[in-house]
This record gives sequence, structure tokens and C-alpha cells, in this order.
Amino acid sequence: MYLVSARFLPRLAEPHRVVTEVLLFRPDGGVEPLPHTGGSVTVDRGQAVRRTCTVTTADVGLIPRTAADELSVYGAKLRISRGVDYGDGTQELVPLGVFRLDSVDGDPVFGPATLAGKSLECVVSDDRFTEPYTATGTVGSAITALVRRSIPDAEILLTAADAAIGSRTWDVEADPWTAAQEIAATAGAEVYCNADGVFVIAELPDPQTTQPVWTIAAGEGGVYIKGTRGMSSAGVFNGVLARGENATDGVPPVQALVTDDDPGSPTYWGGAFGHRPVFYSSSTLTSVGACQLAAALKLRAAKAPNARGDFSSLPNPALEPGDVLRVIHPDRTKELHQVQSFTVPLEVGGDFPITTIGAKEDS
Repeated sequence: MYLVSARFLPRLAEPHRVVTEVLLFRPDGGVEPLPHTGGSVTVDRGQAVRRTCTVTTADVGLIPRTAADELSVYGAKLRISRGVDYGDGTQELVPLGVFRLDSVDGDPVFGPATLAGKSLECVVSDDRFTEPYTATGTVGSAITALVRRSIPDAEILLTAADAAIGSRTWDVEADPWTAAQEIAATAGAEVYCNADGVFVIAELPDPQTTQPVWTIAAGEGGVYIKGTRGMSSAGVFNGVLARGENATDGVPPVQALVTDDDPGSPTYWGGAFGHRPVFYSSSTLTSVGACQLAAALKLRAAKAPNARGDFSSLPNPALEPGDVLRVIHPDRTKELHQVQSFTVPLEVGGDFPITTIGAKEDS
């Protein structure tokens, strides 16, 4: 969860005035607040580009009509925040993301104008290789080089343990962001752009050992609105075989099989679920240890969808994918869920749906 003050989360369950801010960063260096009437930010760990946004505004002057107008939009960015006015002269805004402005459209006379954007992973992804590209070194250095190839002043935060990678060459037209994700998996990590526009290389928190960051409770004083629970075995696996072979570096083939070894898990490798492996290979994997880390990361996602929850609560802009939540249903049943995706509205009273992965009972 994004770091907020001690009074922020309690205030979300109380009557409060919502404040939102949209800043428009023009290609010429100008920065201006953008008056807006609505919109939303969707954050989804399952998408390569983790954050997307739409913003509606009455300012029809933003709709391009000439080539000069188009130049004022192409390359522009949005920084969006939502927070709380405490009523004592202070406010607390929480960033929801930094976005490349991709489109502006609407009725040029009557409006409104609708702006749409994507978080900065898209800048790296769209800068496809025009010649073969080889990555070497460590996870941190290789991803930093890939990101700064497209965004020279990008900030990169490595919180996962760094690890050496085998050299890996991508062909012309390959997607550099897909390459960055493959490299991150070598350290058992994922890479994404956070709410501040910083590129983060981090492990997915383990819900078995991670403390809940927020409680979604039904009843008076709670933020729970509605919820559903479900289970499905479609697309669920309980083992990952990760393999690596790198003839360029003279590294012999290596592999590791990581399985769900929890006898209490419905997808236990030795249980009634049976054996349902999935496979992953990359020349960046040059040791059994690296294969184990990559397989463990893939397994956490592969087995999680057997239990899903979809909830609506009062909006919390500080949430992040991977956060662990405590959910207390109207019947007082308690569960722990890990956040997969959510959508934050930019207008008062908007719905706040949260999709989670992996549920377990909580005492």
C-alpha cells in the first residue's frame, strides 16, 4: 500500500470530502491543473501495462483541430491523484499514476472531452527493437538499461534480491517490456511502474506471511459494500518447470520443478487435484537456483485463481496490486485476499470494485 498518514484509512470509513487532482504535463514543459468532471484509474497486475486512465473535462480546447494542436498533445503526460480533505484546512492526496496521454476526443463544440492514457510501461513497450538486442549482467542492471533506453531519466527501484543473468538476445521487432518482464522472472520478481511513475523490480508478497494492510468490513463503520466468491480450476496449475539453456555463454541446460507442496492446499501436488504442470523457459536462467526462483514466482500466480473474490468497497486510492486485505463478510466470516486489480473513480460516489487472487480463511 502507498504510504499514507495514520488518519487516512480511518477517514475513508467516515463522511469526508473527496479531492482529486489531474495535472497535465505538456510536451513544451508547461504544467497545468486540468479541471475535470469524472474519469477513473484502473490498476491491474495481470496486464503488462499496469495502469490505465480516462479523464473527462469540459475543456474542449484540448481536442486537437490542427497540426499545431496535435503537437501540443503528442508526448503529453497526466499525473492523477485522489485523496481526502480533512476539513481542518489540510488535504492528503495519494498518487494514482503517471500516464502517457494517448488520445483526446469528444464533441469539439459542446464537449465533454475524454482523455485516455497508459502508465509508462507503454513507452518502453512501444520502443520496439530495430536491431538485435542483447541483455547481460544482473537483473537490476539489465532492466535499468532496457527502461532507460526509452526513458533516459527513469527512476528504477530494485527491492528484490539482484541476480546474475545469462546473456539473452531479442530479435528485431521484439517488445522490450516483455524482455524486462522475462529478466525480472530470473530473480523471482516482477517489474512494473508504480503510482509515482517509478519502475519497481520486486517480489510479489506472499499472502501466507504478509500482514493485511486494510480491513474491508461489513456493518456500521465498515467500508464493505458487496462481494462475491467463486472457485474455478480453469487455467489453474500446481507445478512449474522452469528451464534454461545458454549455448552462447557455454552454460549447460538447467531446470527446476516447483510444486504446490502444502497438504492443506486444494491444489496440492500430491492431492486429489492431481498433477497439472506448466512450463517456462528462458536463456537468462543459468542455474538451478535461478530456475527455482522463476518457477516459484510463476507458481504463485498459476495456482492462485482457484479462489477468487470480487468486492466493492468505499474507494481507497492507496491500494496496490499484491496488497493483502482482510475481508469480513456480513455473516462475520473472515478471509484474507490478495489484490489483483481495482478501479479508482475520480468522481464522488463512484463504485470501487476490487478483484483478488488467492483467498484463505482468517482467524
